[in-house]
Amino acid sequence: MTMALLLTVAPVAVGAREATVTSPDGKLQVTINDEGGRATYTITLEGQPMLLPSALGFKADFGDFTQGLKITDTKAEQTDKCYEMRQVKQSHIHYVATLLTVNFENSKQQQMSMEFSVSNNDVAFRYLIPRQKGDNPKSAVILDESTAFSLPEGTTTFLTPQSGEMVGWERTKPSYEEEYKADAPMTARSQYGKGYTFPCLFKVQAPPTASEGASNAGKTRKKSNVAPSGAEEGAWVLISETGVSSAYCGSRLSDFQSNVAPSGAEGGAPGFYQIAYPMPGENNGNGTSAPGIALPGSTPWRTVTVGTTLKPIVETTIAYDVVEPLYEPTIDYASGRYTWSWLIWQDNSINYADQVKFIDLASAMGFELCLVDNWWDERIGRDRIAELSRYAQSKGVSLMLWYNSNGHENNAPQTPRNCMNNSIARDREMAWMQSIGVKGIKVDFFGGDKQETMRLYEDILFDANRYGLQCIFHGCTLPRGWERMYPNYVASEAVLASENVFFNEGAAIREPFDLTMHPFCRNATATMDWGGIIMNKYMSPDNKSRHPRHTTDIFEMASGITMQTAIQCVAMQPNNLQELPQFEMDWLRQMPTTWDETRFLCGYPGQYVVLARRHGDDWYVAGLNAQKEPLKLTLTLDMFPAKAQLKYYVDDPKTGQPVLTTLKLDKKQQARVEIQPNGGIIVQQ
Repeated sequence: MTMALLLTVAPVAVGAREATVTSPDGKLQVTINDEGGRATYTITLEGQPMLLPSALGFKADFGDFTQGLKITDTKAEQTDKCYEMRQVKQSHIHYVATLLTVNFENSKQQQMSMEFSVSNNDVAFRYLIPRQKGDNPKSAVILDESTAFSLPEGTTTFLTPQSGEMVGWERTKPSYEEEYKADAPMTARSQYGKGYTFPCLFKVQAPPTASEGASNAGKTRKKSNVAPSGAEEGAWVLISETGVSSAYCGSRLSDFQSNVAPSGAEGGAPGFYQIAYPMPGENNGNGTSAPGIALPGSTPWRTVTVGTTLKPIVETTIAYDVVEPLYEPTIDYASGRYTWSWLIWQDNSINYADQVKFIDLASAMGFELCLVDNWWDERIGRDRIAELSRYAQSKGVSLMLWYNSNGHENNAPQTPRNCMNNSIARDREMAWMQSIGVKGIKVDFFGGDKQETMRLYEDILFDANRYGLQCIFHGCTLPRGWERMYPNYVASEAVLASENVFFNEGAAIREPFDLTMHPFCRNATATMDWGGIIMNKYMSPDNKSRHPRHTTDIFEMASGITMQTAIQCVAMQPNNLQELPQFEMDWLRQMPTTWDETRFLCGYPGQYVVLARRHGDDWYVAGLNAQKEPLKLTLTLDMFPAKAQLKYYVDDPKTGQPVLTTLKLDKKQQARVEIQPNGGIIVQQ
């Protein structure tokens, strides 16, 4: 339901006015101001500044909406809606928010509006651009945005840099696979001088409030014997965007710009980050950096999630709350798990005999899918792929096929090429896949955020839906609300993923850091195909050579819970059937990949994380520790009965070997656990 609310615009200074919108619980407040002819906004949570005065506005080819602005009127209402999701962290979502539309006029009497949607821990806002006087223009090019984010002094960052365009292997970057840095100062320049990839996480140096400190997450950390230094101090801000379709480009944050606040007032803030559009060279120079839109039209939503603990950051659903499905699914798409030969066996495994081995592995484990990677058209051939698909189906397994997105976007040589980049070839290819029973595709090597590239994603998704195909993207940008917008979308890589654990030992050493970082940023805003719960001890087909995995088996198994995607890669190898303990294989056989509810219990980005997720009536609690010392925690597990005897998958502190034992809750539904370095735990009934 939607209820109209009354709101007045208040004068705050000579010639200036402001409008305020407050969350349903009254704790989160956004204030919009037009002082000095410049639109700014601030965000406070329980009176604490989350964002200082930050610039709003844009320049279009027909007008300048960065200066000479005044608020003319506002409209407020409340939204209360429920919707269902099949493939994200929560299945039934209830979104309650206060909506505020603020209308502006510039010095030439041209109009634009801003729409704010404010729920209890989330702010989403976008620009609405009408046709102007005389019903023109009917289209516009948005040249750049002033949209900025000014964080309080002393804020630290958890960010990954944007790479340059058309660099790296076969000129495939940006591929959104750069390293995160934790607890860095805002003033640190990004690694390549190109700013930062969404989502962007910040720790604001402010004391926590009593209300959220009394939450389950707060109780859990206070009970911990080991906790990161400073974990109880400060508040958190997660910045991203959602609702990006073929109608706009994707964006990122600029490098930190210091000295002058976005409002132009000296000393108003230590500095700011600004929305940045794609680089001209992306997509091999094809397409414009500035997006074009039909009028009346709107930009994507920028989102700001805030909390005095990390609980709202991990549990947010704002990426889906403010968008709507763009088309209906043609079939009931299924979740599942897949095997993947390429991660360890690499290109040499792309032959008929080896793919049969991984189909048989999937069948033995009860997994639903097997992914056949690059070069299959040349090394197996289309006729034999059809034969392979029939064999897979006879074993209760369906195939997914890898495709190159090229085209002309970069120099990646892998085939099949020239199949996904134009509608004629794509339609022919997808009809063939449907005819032989293929259930999904993984499309690689996009490299950019231009509107032209967003159109390619959307075209692939829409056409794939007509043939009942689900889509995973790799070498690609962050998905922005796509799980709700496109019903056959599964997940994107958009992260330094598991293949790098194979490629070099440095990435294998970093794996615990990475997988304790992503629940708080990359995976908090969108599904993530990290690409493999790795069960081999060594990164080789014989499981004896090359460098080792640096995580325990329980860490890897628990990562299947902490990493969220509806179709999860379990990167087992055929040799694992004889090598793994039976209880590990039994657990992997029953591991769910979809969730009805997610709860953050405790953690700190890049150090450790403990999450609880519910699938149907069954709860799974999973923890990872990236620290060098054992982590001792007292967890409140109120999703289980008091004094319950629970299954406890854990690493033996003396031998390091995985064990299945029992964890008993006390009458307060609490239990002490210990997570070994680079280790994990799983608790379930």
